[in-house]
Amino acid sequence: MPLSTQSEAGDDQYILVASLDNVRNLSNILKAITFKDHALFNATPNGLKVTVEDSKCLQANAFIQAEIFQEFTIQEDSVSFQVNLAVLLDCLTIFGGSTVPVTTALRMCYNGYGFPLTLFLEEGGVVTVCKINTEEPEDPIDFEFCSTNVTNKVILQSDSLREAFSELDMTSEILQITMSPSEPYFRLSTFGNSGNAHYDYPKDSDMMELFQCTKTQTNRFKMSLLKPSTKALALSCKVSVRTDNRGFLSLQYLVRNDDGQICFVEYYCCPDEEVEEE
Repeated sequence: MPLSTQSEAGDDQYILVASLDNVRNLSNILKAITFKDHALFNATPNGLKVTVEDSKCLQANAFIQAEIFQEFTIQEDSVSFQVNLAVLLDCLTIFGGSTVPVTTALRMCYNGYGFPLTLFLEEGGVVTVCKINTEEPEDPIDFEFCSTNVTNKVILQSDSLREAFSELDMTSEILQITMSPSEPYFRLSTFGNSGNAHYDYPKDSDMMELFQCTKTQTNRFKMSLLKPSTKALALSCKVSVRTDNRGFLSLQYLVRNDDGQICFVEYYCCPDEEVEEE
């Protein structure tokens, strides 16, 4: 694609340039964390981290490694800006109405604080330029989720978790997660209009790739906070479920894009309440 193989005039003025032959690899990941209007972009030489938050209770992060891009040039150690995510996705999918599946190439450029984010999108020889106003970046919430404080962790094949959600009662206001070194090992529970429902995973299940539970924990999470993460679940092939000693939840989704490359999407969620064991 011309946008990723040739240097645009005036590239030297930009502090960040990122090019993709297939914009869908980026737009799919961004859709997986789109549940609020604004997103914080933080670029380092390692790639892009995009953060979306809700009510200081939920945070989603998409990690897009520099290697995913055909070109990724950054002039500073770190570049941050905030944009309207819905507007950005509208621009990235501007050729979406085409009846013929033609790949759209992207060249994304940023010139620093106060400047817009400039997108050059090319499909079938037609180039469209979009400029999106950037905003003052706000510091993301630090959920202080530290690997040394993780008490329980399981890694599942995503198909299995998708099946669980299809069988549980999603009218429930909460999702209860039990993780334990003894039975039921890993249990998802809902309490909805159709009554109580439980979905159990044996620790030696074929769907379970890793089981590391050191103590029994039962925590409840607002379903309204967890539902946005199902977008990432739909894209992913594996998911890591972790809880720390406070009952905070981390969902890490491994997403393989159209080219077979790997990105990660992570959700942090505060517990609604801790359930005392009987």
